[in-house]
Amino acid sequence: MDAYDFDLIVIGSGPAGHHAAIQGAKLRKRVMIVERKSIVGGVCINIGTIPSKTMREAVIYLSGYREHGIYGESYKVKERITLQDLVFRIDPVVRHEIDVMRNQLQRNGVELVTGEASFVDPHKVRLTLPGEGHRMITGDKIVLAVGTTAALDPNMPLDGQCVFSSDDILSLDNLPRSLTVIGAGVIGCEYASMFSALGVRVTLIDMRPRVLPFVDAELIEALTYQLRERRVTLRLGEKVDSIEVVGENGQKQVKVVLASGKQIVSDKALTSTGRVGATASLNLGALGIATDNRGRVKVNNFYQTEVPNIYAAGDVIGFPSLASTSMEQGRLAVCHAFGQPCKFAPELFPYGIYTIPEISFVGQNEEELTEKNIPYEIGKAQYREIARGQIVGDSIGRMKLIFHRDSRELLGVHIIGEGAVELVHIGQAVLALGGKIDYFVDTVFNYPTLAECYKNAAFDGINRLAG
Repeated sequence: MDAYDFDLIVIGSGPAGHHAAIQGAKLRKRVMIVERKSIVGGVCINIGTIPSKTMREAVIYLSGYREHGIYGESYKVKERITLQDLVFRIDPVVRHEIDVMRNQLQRNGVELVTGEASFVDPHKVRLTLPGEGHRMITGDKIVLAVGTTAALDPNMPLDGQCVFSSDDILSLDNLPRSLTVIGAGVIGCEYASMFSALGVRVTLIDMRPRVLPFVDAELIEALTYQLRERRVTLRLGEKVDSIEVVGENGQKQVKVVLASGKQIVSDKALTSTGRVGATASLNLGALGIATDNRGRVKVNNFYQTEVPNIYAAGDVIGFPSLASTSMEQGRLAVCHAFGQPCKFAPELFPYGIYTIPEISFVGQNEEELTEKNIPYEIGKAQYREIARGQIVGDSIGRMKLIFHRDSRELLGVHIIGEGAVELVHIGQAVLALGGKIDYFVDTVFNYPTLAECYKNAAFDGINRLAG
């Protein structure tokens, strides 16, 4: 390995790149992480996960969402909520996360350089440094963790004033009275639910017949019901034909024309029609590494590309494109690269979707098990039947456990409601250990807690079994 400048070069400092670099350092490897921007963290910390989830917490608090079940729908912490109120909470969180990441890289001896990377050959990378010319570096193993950028449609007039992408929605100068969200993926649904909680009249458009098709259908039914309760209009199975900014200065609006002939006029529009891999400048073609039509890189089960010493992890390899899964992918890729024993279990990755209400799940859903002809049974619990659910004012939350009808082995956990993204980890642990539904019956949970849902759902499931 001394033939190379570094044992490991990581391109990109988002969740996948960060955890790949730290794992390499823990294995006593010489590691460099290359970040094209002057700030670390990638989309996740700077314009994506951390800002949007912080904004969500600010929305929930200021709108009084959690207390509506107790004090009524009119209850608010602040009567007139401005975008500045939301950004005020975001900025210090982002600065703190950047500082924490820099500190972790420094104390683990990871060299951080700002520059644009481009491959010369499988082991040689050319760096274009801001104001300093070029630098050539070599590495034994290389991890691509460059992430993605918002997909830009030339037919959509992204002007940063009336029409925004998910990357620049936080640059809004004020909260609109109405908003059209184009694309009902994870990002689109999250922002649609946040703005609707603030009282913005939202229209959500998607070509698919249902939102988030990879999520359990019952949870999606509950989510869409809650969105409609907050006056969100869902236009599903609809294709956008054109987008036009109309009106004069100070009175501009966005007119969205659908292929079906419908027209939607709103103050602002958010395009969330997917993301593309930030691979254009890497010169991957010279290595024989192909990308799909969205710039994403194909990898095997060990996150290796077609070139054995080059790995890819995170959003750049596509679904599920979540920060949590990206972190683990980066770590596992480096473990495999240096022959470190590790367990690859993507089927145990939890999914967290920060809509309002939030959704989280792990394992298989009913549709997948039905397709595989696996006999299963379900057990359900409602938050409204749990004392903690009444205390926190969540009467809509619910949990569904799926287990094998014969062996009673737990197969999936699906939750919608307050604390879902935290609560799911109990089920994840039982799944990982091959536990049965009976575990929850025999376990004592603190009272009152939302975790009691596991026991109630387990009893409900066992009661469904004949005999």
